[in-house]
Amino acid sequence: MNKYKAYPEYKDSGVVWLGNVPKDWNIIPIKHLAELTPKKSTIDSSLMDKECSFLPMEKLKLNSIVLDEKRKVSDVCDGYTYFEDGDVLIAKVTPCFENKNMAVASGLTNSIGFGSSEIYVLRTNKRMNNRFLYYRLQEDSFMDIATAAMTGAGGLKRVPAEVINTYSLASPKFAEQTQIANFLDHETAKIDTLIEEQQSLIRLLKEKRQAVISHAVTKGLNPNAPMKDSGVEWLGEVPEHWNVCNLSHVLNAIGDVDHYMPKSIDEGVPYVMTGDLTEFASDINFAKCKQVSQGDYLNLSKRIKTSAGDVIMARYATIGTASYVDIDRDFLVSYSCVTIKPSPSKVLGLYLFYYFKSQTFLNGIQSHINTNTQGNVGVNDLKKVKITLPDLVEQQKIIAHLQSAISKFDHLTTKSESAIKLMQERRTALISAAVTGKIDVREWIAPVDSRLCGNDGIEQQETEAM
Repeated sequence: MNKYKAYPEYKDSGVVWLGNVPKDWNIIPIKHLAELTPKKSTIDSSLMDKECSFLPMEKLKLNSIVLDEKRKVSDVCDGYTYFEDGDVLIAKVTPCFENKNMAVASGLTNSIGFGSSEIYVLRTNKRMNNRFLYYRLQEDSFMDIATAAMTGAGGLKRVPAEVINTYSLASPKFAEQTQIANFLDHETAKIDTLIEEQQSLIRLLKEKRQAVISHAVTKGLNPNAPMKDSGVEWLGEVPEHWNVCNLSHVLNAIGDVDHYMPKSIDEGVPYVMTGDLTEFASDINFAKCKQVSQGDYLNLSKRIKTSAGDVIMARYATIGTASYVDIDRDFLVSYSCVTIKPSPSKVLGLYLFYYFKSQTFLNGIQSHINTNTQGNVGVNDLKKVKITLPDLVEQQKIIAHLQSAISKFDHLTTKSESAIKLMQERRTALISAAVTGKIDVREWIAPVDSRLCGNDGIEQQETEAM
């Protein structure tokens, strides 16, 4: 940030969250710069029989709208939020608002769109550049004030319209707004490119990680081992000396708790649901789990009680997600999951866990998923799923091999995640500095030969050899 100079003169804005602003900037509430939720009466009647873009909430992200849905204007005119090309769209409900899910609409079918009622639309007037406003809404003081003012309960909290309308910002002249927006378009695009490269690397590491697991638990570690047909289409060939059997043959028990949703209390025994699962149970955030009474815990765990060495698997929603229980503590597993207790004389719990992590196993359970209602896999169906079974000594070697390989993948993933976090922080700081006048970019000119990396502290992370 040091390479950018400040404005030559500042003044007290008179607004606590703005502080000092450039001398020539004006303090104006958003309602005088943009219309919030434009009236549908402005829609040209000739468009009613034509198609328009349709935007569900999940397809609005930061600087991104996915326009792969179309509807007839007359079919969505009532009950949905109306917007046009050039409008600023911003999610108003948690957690989408806090995630800064906002963008400037463009490329709409017939230049018009409708979307979720949980989206606010801001249509700027001649005093405000829409891109400048888009960036200004990402600034921390606005986000903090709007988040603190949210009303509603739990996951349905929303930003009140009045908070946006009355929020005062420092506004330069239109030409200067445009210059700032152009500067941020250019600089954030560079940062976003670097972030996408790191995200692509993370996706690649995830694919390679799963491929290594799948190969180890289905083909073994010896590339010269004689192979045989497993007799299972989705399993293919396996080492000749391995056994292939039903999952039930290597277990002491498999089951779920009674299908009853216990009452939540403030403090009690953690109730672990599919969304709480991590690869290892020691990483589960038990404090954030639903808490149930000791009585409910004892009653519901009569059928099966999860303990160290077990494997938990989601059988609803994220079917196949597995967690190895590497801790000894009381917690109750939801009926949306199944507890699997391996027979130590036949299979090691960690080997079973890695087998469940393989793409081969995930492919194998697809035919057992019941899609009549909510997708799920029954306990009896899981018992019939085939698994590969080397002897215990070879299982231990496979576990050691995978732990070593996975630690390398996870190390690289952590480095990429750290790089992304730093770049996102840099992006936020740059936007904040530009739209609040902390830096002066009026003389900025876009380089003819732009490089992905500037001289201001962001460098493209070198990818380590894998």
